[in-house]
Amino acid sequence: MIGNEIEEQNPISLAEALEILKDRKAEDELKFEQRLAYDYAQKFSQLSVDKTKELIQELLEIEKIRKHQAIILVNNMPETKEDVRLIFAKERTSLREETVGKILEIIENYRS
Repeated sequence: MIGNEIEEQNPISLAEALEILKDRKAEDELKFEQRLAYDYAQKFSQLSVDKTKELIQELLEIEKIRKHQAIILVNNMPETKEDVRLIFAKERTSLREETVGKILEIIENYRS
């Protein structure tokens, strides 16, 4: 196997990935794939790490939302009900209209 062994797998937000890559960049030069990920995260990360974690926690308080779904919502910051439905289209979770509205309301509170 090339590289290091995977110790654990845990989904993280773009803001968290950006922080990790900034730390690695300060220690040493980034590899090609890491530079691509760094550039992408810099370009599309919309919130600070603290705000991202707060938003994820708020979304997890909604009954049917799981962690990976909350992270996808935070990374994409959907603006419409259709955007939220697209995110959940391949999930086994079906959301009621009021839940979609609540998700959008929570996200809107964090929008810059």
